[in-house]
This record gives sequence, structure tokens and C-alpha cells, in this order.
Amino acid sequence: MTTTYALSIVAPCYNEAEGLGAFVARMTRAASAVVGENYELILVDDGSRDRTWAVMSELAQTHLAIVAVRLARNHGHQLAVTAGLSLVRGDRVMVIDADLQDPPELVGDMIARLDEGYDVVFGRRRRRAGESPFKRATASLFYRTLAAMSEHDIPVDTGDFRLMSRRIVDRLNAMPERDRFIRGMVAWLGGRQTELLYDRDARHAGVTHYTLRRMVRLAADGLIGFSTAPLRLATLMAMIGVLAGVGLLAYILAGLFVGSTVPGWASLALIVVCFSTAQLVCLSIFGEYLGRTYMQAKGRPLYMIDEITCVSRSDETKS
Repeated sequence: MTTTYALSIVAPCYNEAEGLGAFVARMTRAASAVVGENYELILVDDGSRDRTWAVMSELAQTHLAIVAVRLARNHGHQLAVTAGLSLVRGDRVMVIDADLQDPPELVGDMIARLDEGYDVVFGRRRRRAGESPFKRATASLFYRTLAAMSEHDIPVDTGDFRLMSRRIVDRLNAMPERDRFIRGMVAWLGGRQTELLYDRDARHAGVTHYTLRRMVRLAADGLIGFSTAPLRLATLMAMIGVLAGVGLLAYILAGLFVGSTVPGWASLALIVVCFSTAQLVCLSIFGEYLGRTYMQAKGRPLYMIDEITCVSRSDETKS
């Protein structure tokens, strides 16, 4: 398939059967208002357990613009986006979740900003409706911690909702790392990038699939993938341990010279606990980096596609 479109839209989906129809209706209406029929909407089923693939396939049979992609299993949001990006044929590429928290209608504003010469227009959340205070607080803490620790300028309060030029997407697709943090990878690529402020809506249907475990994992991918600060932290902790050990040795020798004794098991236990904890923390940090290096060295595919469904257009071959 060699056709080039003015716009490609990638939407990862996981258990979105209930709201997928509403998303497609709004997204196709918004895209048509800007580029007519010169676009494609790539829906990626990330191993859903509900009727997402069935709904997606039905939509692909009735909408010429829709390409439905089914992954072999649940690979996670970042790899689902990566799979969609590998298939795009548009000059400009939009990434948006199918839960309608990010308004599809902003595609026109984003294209207008790209027309000004930008390579990337990313949505920056001004308000986040439908999220708990805990989710908002932890998200804010994560973004600011990442910004402080990262060796690259990663914008705060942003997700993967963005519009990119084809040049940026081609460079992004050429990056082979397994533990992907796409918003950080795009920031690392550079070029002219700008923000578009917007208010994030509540989910149209269903519940969030980003559990606390998934959020922690994503945070780890961001921190470890774009910063060596944890390794420097381990070095700092080791230096503090050495200084503390020297101080304790001086204290003990001073006590011997003046004839006093260091009483009790409590001080000994405290010393053992402090140094052991510091060692375990350092080993866990080293283990995270080593484990990711090991997984990357295996060279396994990032994702596996089981099936692609779409309706043939006049100048294409049906997949």
C-alpha cells in the first residue's frame, strides 16, 4: 500500500468496546472537517478482553478511512502506539487515545500550528476532569520529578496526545528501544516543538486501564530511560555510607582512647540496618538498568500483529 494521506491518526485501544463508536464518530467528523477524506484512522487493539476487536472490525468494514490492527497479545499502551506508528502513510501523524479524554476536535488547531513550521504540536493539560486527587497529585509529582532529573527537556503535564510531522515519525520509528516512553523519545528528537493548552475531559465510557502498577512502570520507563540520575544517586549513597563509616570509626577509636565503651546492641543494629539498606537500594538501581540492557540485547520483536482489517479504496489493495 503506497498511498500517502494528508493525515494519519493512531488510536491505541484496550477494552474500549463501549465507547469506540462514539470516538470514531467524533474523530472522523473532526478529521473530515480539516482534510476531507484524505486521512486514515488506525485503530490498534492491544489484546482487549471485551468486544473491542469485533466492534473495530465492524467499523473498518463500513468506514473507508479505518484500518483495524489486532496485536497478538496485550503489549501495553506504548508498544500499541508504536505498532500503529509503524503502519502510518500520512504526511502528518496524530496520536490520540480512544477514551475521548483528549478532544479529537483539536486536530484542526494542531494542523494550523504545524502549518506555521513546527515539527511537533503536543497537547498540554490545563485541567484534568474525572480524575481523583491522588491521580492528579501523583501525575504532577511524576512530571516535575522527571523534568528535574531528565537530561533532556521533557514538557510537564503532557501525554502522548500530539501531532507530528512525517520526518519526526520516521525518526521515532527508527529508535529500537524496548522500554519506550514515547513523549520523552519525541522530546529527545528535537526539532521545532510547541504546546497546545487544553482541558482534558472525563472518560466517555468505562474505567481507566492505567492501574497504579502501570503508572509506576511508566514512571520508571521515563526516569530510567532518560536519566542517569538514579545511578548518580546510588553513587551518592555509597559516598554518604563511606563518610558515615569513617565517622563511626573515629567515634569508636576516640572512645577507646578515653577509656569509655560503646554500650548496647541498638547502636550496632542501627549501623547494620543503615548500611544494608543503602546496599540493597544501590543493587536494585543497578538491577533495573542491567535488566533493561539484558532484555534489549535479546532483540525480540517489540510487538506482534495478528491481523489487519480495512476496506479497499480504489487505489489500494485490501489487507
